Amino acid sequence: MTTHNPPTGAAQPAPDQWPLPTNAFKAALARGEQMIGMWCSLADPYPAEIVAGAGFDWLLLDTEHSHADIAIVLAQLQAVAPYPCSPVVRPPVNDPVVIKRLLDVGAQTLLIPQVESAEEARAAVAATRYAPIGVRGVAALTRATRFGRVKDYAALAHTELCVLVQVESRHALEQIEQIASVDGVDGIFIGPSDLAASLGHPGDPNAPTVTEAVEHAIGRVRAAGKPVGVLTTNPAFARRCIELGTTFTAVGVDVGLLAHGADALARTFTQQAAAATAAPAAASQSLEVR
Repeated sequence: MTTHNPPTGAAQPAPDQWPLPTNAFKAALARGEQMIGMWCSLADPYPAEIVAGAGFDWLLLDTEHSHADIAIVLAQLQAVAPYPCSPVVRPPVNDPVVIKRLLDVGAQTLLIPQVESAEEARAAVAATRYAPIGVRGVAALTRATRFGRVKDYAALAHTELCVLVQVESRHALEQIEQIASVDGVDGIFIGPSDLAASLGHPGDPNAPTVTEAVEHAIGRVRAAGKPVGVLTTNPAFARRCIELGTTFTAVGVDVGLLAHGADALARTFTQQAAAATAAPAAASQSLEVR
């Protein structure tokens, strides 16, 4: 993928001729390319920029299960913009006001959580479209319009916006073909953690019943003609999902990498320290026996 920004020193367009930014994620999704992603739950631009240079195709900037707000998302979008990595933003809820604000600060791809029906999927799409086909509020001088410099932004914006909806309950699985058929839904994301809870296995997305349901859902979405994605920190299951046809596959979470890395490092040296402490004590006991 390529960065959306012109190189330093490149010729600048006239003030009213800035192009609508290209959505590299949406284009790759349409081509059926495999994109490997990382979940960003550390609600800060600094760690987002760190992982943006790691080689992932996309990053999920999460506001559903983090303390991130609009200002933090804006800073994260600015931090990752220079890197060849596409940001995907998850709002906390399928709400037109929240969606409008995320789009206005420049988010182009949204992952909408807890979509339970085709009706809710249509509402998510409508929140990203201007009237008369949607309900997105109009503002002419937002970051999304390059502060009014993108000519005909209102007419063109939807062509570069990407709407992903998250299916993550037993009920939503039953509706998955209807959800996938909604015009304007660009992809379906299977959420294993909430799905696990819905299927009776809270906290265990690797339960056989859950993985079987995810695998079956991948096949159904592909049969419906839509791209499908998933998040799993289980490398073997990630590879299995890719084999089955996921094309946007998240394989890690920044919080998990930090926590597990810290645990492993601390464990290594605390064990070494304990061994070093035990050795003199053992030697002393040996001398006393003699």
